This record gives sequence, C-alpha cells and structure tokens, in this order.
Amino acid sequence: MIFSRNPARGSRVLNGLALLGVTAILAIAFVWQFVYDELPCPLCLLQRVALILAGVGFLLNMRVGPSPMHYAMSIAASLGGMIAAGRQMLLHIAPGDPGYGTPFMGLHFYTWAFIAFFAIIVFSILMQTADRKWGDSMLKKPVSVLGVLVMALFFIMALANTASTTLECGFGPCPDNPDSYLLLGS
Repeated sequence: MIFSRNPARGSRVLNGLALLGVTAILAIAFVWQFVYDELPCPLCLLQRVALILAGVGFLLNMRVGPSPMHYAMSIAASLGGMIAAGRQMLLHIAPGDPGYGTPFMGLHFYTWAFIAFFAIIVFSILMQTADRKWGDSMLKKPVSVLGVLVMALFFIMALANTASTTLECGFGPCPDNPDSYLLLGS
C-alpha cells in the first residue's frame, strides 16, 4: 500500500494525481479552443482561473507538505468555479438553447467543469480527514522526478492559458462572445 510504508509519500502521490487531473482538464480545454476555433467566454476563463487556483493548492501539498490551508485554497477556488460554471449552465437552460461551444462527450465544458469542481471539493475534504500532519519531515524529502514533471506540466498549462487569455482579451475586459484574438487582430 502507498500509505503503509510512508504516509507522506501517499499524500504526495494522491495530490500529484489530482494535480495531473487538473492539468489534463486545462490541456483539453486549451487544445479544444484551437482545434474547434472556439474562444473561451469570460465565464469559461473564470472557470480556468479557478482550476489553476485549485491546482496550486495541490501543488503546494506536493511541494511543502499537506496542509489544511492548501486544501482550503482548492476548496475555495472550486466553490468559485462552481458558481461560474453554475451561472453558465443557468444561462443556457432554456429549451432550444444550444449552449455555448461544442459539447464534449455529450456535455458542454461548463457542465464538465461543475462536475470537476465538485470532485475536487470531495477529494480535498477526504484528504483533509486522511492526511496527518508530518511537520517538517516532508520538507527533508525531495519531490520525485515524476512529481516535478507533473508540477512542470501544470505550470506550462497555466502559462499557456494565461498567454492565450491575454491574446484574446488584451489588458481590458474580455468580450462577451469572443470571435477573435484582440491582440492578433488588425
């Protein structure tokens, strides 16, 4: 078992998997926007920010050790993301409304985001009840190469999403229904 020999390692592995999941969601949304030429709306961008903030909580748990504060950060970010995703779902709940963007596996990205934020909250609550406080013992053990790779992938996806948002919105408010990259236009 992961937890039997070294509980700190088990916590790092689970937080690493959660961070990998957040990174995968960001990567899918990022690639989707280019493949289908669908720019994210302002509510979509808020959901991406919330995912990044939730991921930072997991990253901190991996890097400096598990802390209720880090899980609280992931929970708070996920609650904000659920509000943005829920608002977007309610905007498109009318009969005959096609929703915003092309559905992925039958659901729009904002619906998937709502489900993902709920899963992050449940995971964070379960981890808070399972994690023990190890003090400085985790700080003495370096993060594995695989863990560093997961953290680097997350960082790259966060930067890529930030760059595309800057290209889309410039340095002002984003358009409600974006159709081009503001900073790349003529």
